[in-house]
Amino acid sequence: MENNAVKTGHPKGLYFLFFTEMWERFSYYGMRAIFILFMTKVLLMKDADASEIYGSYTGLVYLTPLLGGYLCDKFLGNRRSIVIGGLLMAIGQFFMFFSASVGANGGVSLMWMGLTAIIIGNGFFKPNISTMVGQLYPANDRRIDSAFTIFYMGINLGAFFSPLVCGSMDFKWGFLAAGVGMLIGLVAFVLGQKKYLVSEEGKSIGLPVKKLDVKSIAMIIGSIGIIFFMLNFKQMFKSDVDIISYFIYGAMVAMPILIFSDKSLTKIETQRITVIFLLAFFVIFFWGAFEQAGASLTLFADRQTERTIFGWEMPASYFQSVNPLAVISLAPIMTIVWGFLYARKLEPSSPKKMAIGLGLVALGYVVIAIAVKGLGLGEKVSMWWLIGLYVIHTIGELCLSPIGLSMVSKLAPLRLSSLMMGTWFLANAAANKFAGTLSALIPGGEDGTGGATSFLGFQITNLYEFFILFIIMSGAAAAILFVLSSWLEKRMHNDHVEGQPE
Repeated sequence: MENNAVKTGHPKGLYFLFFTEMWERFSYYGMRAIFILFMTKVLLMKDADASEIYGSYTGLVYLTPLLGGYLCDKFLGNRRSIVIGGLLMAIGQFFMFFSASVGANGGVSLMWMGLTAIIIGNGFFKPNISTMVGQLYPANDRRIDSAFTIFYMGINLGAFFSPLVCGSMDFKWGFLAAGVGMLIGLVAFVLGQKKYLVSEEGKSIGLPVKKLDVKSIAMIIGSIGIIFFMLNFKQMFKSDVDIISYFIYGAMVAMPILIFSDKSLTKIETQRITVIFLLAFFVIFFWGAFEQAGASLTLFADRQTERTIFGWEMPASYFQSVNPLAVISLAPIMTIVWGFLYARKLEPSSPKKMAIGLGLVALGYVVIAIAVKGLGLGEKVSMWWLIGLYVIHTIGELCLSPIGLSMVSKLAPLRLSSLMMGTWFLANAAANKFAGTLSALIPGGEDGTGGATSFLGFQITNLYEFFILFIIMSGAAAAILFVLSSWLEKRMHNDHVEGQPE
């Protein structure tokens, strides 16, 4: 009877990791919610420059887990990687606090130091805490799926509370709160890891620590130096060249060339890998539009959205809490919907679900475009239009986001699984960088009318035209992916990739 109870419940270690991850996400999303407003209001940057920096920062955050995962596997082990990562991220947030305290005179250099520490710290932290969730359970344990669902709730809980806390105070205190949140998670992890991070047989989980060699220490220091240099490049050399774009997009082009040059790939493996690369390409358009949340849509919330409720003006960053709240509320409903369709053999395939996700992102922008059409100088739209956009985008996210990683793990040849997972992260890095580039196109100024921009010959003179760009881009991507989906399904060569109830 006792044994059965163990098998149906979850180990305490899951809730321990949930708590640690919740505070890390509190720190990350709290800082992200106020970051672009901080750059434009305190460091007095132009919208376009702030957007590009935002894209570079969030793009690099998705690249460093490749380095962190490699060093963890080789030398550091999961636990030490999490401690190093958490410490670096807390230090980074404190640098942001000092940057906000100093302001426009000298604050920019402190910001670069803060961003570098957060980016590198994230690389050590992010890939390791998730893998430890899986290690708490025996192989093929049916509870793993629900464990990750619980863990995912922790992520969204942290993401929900942080904009409400960090956005309700002065920028410097917001960054300080993010740093303190990270320290709470880190101290809890250090104190409780021996007690809670054990398998059900009582064995300690996590990769062992090996002695760091000189090469690896040089790799860590070199990576910190390279990221600091890349973030600083424009300012250092008074240049307009965005080397981070070349770095991220160059890696996106190099990865398929590297993988397809492998002579050992069979025809079926080649076709499956082609599916991963094509879907990764479409994912860039999804996240490029979705991730406006922390960039142009935050500027829009700040300047053109009516946020007064009973005489109290709601901070613009509070809108960042709509998405995680909607995820927590809607994820169980989406699971029921897919289960209902699966039972009737009507569940869409992974490529079709992704096409639906892209279509929903386009629909969200249709809503906001209707709201801003003909918006006069100094006029504002009701906050419900923006909340509606975020809810529609969340349903799109739930169609697309959970599928990606599981699809890569199912389709990638075992010997290339880490490399293909890296490619998926690379697509997310490219998407976030692209999001910053697109956000930079927002018509400048407090009223959204100052100065026209253009994208591939498409002139943007007002907010309506700005949002139309996202409708065209994500709508076209959705249509193309939907048309291609049957062709992609054949190349997946697996009757069981779809239709397995989650």
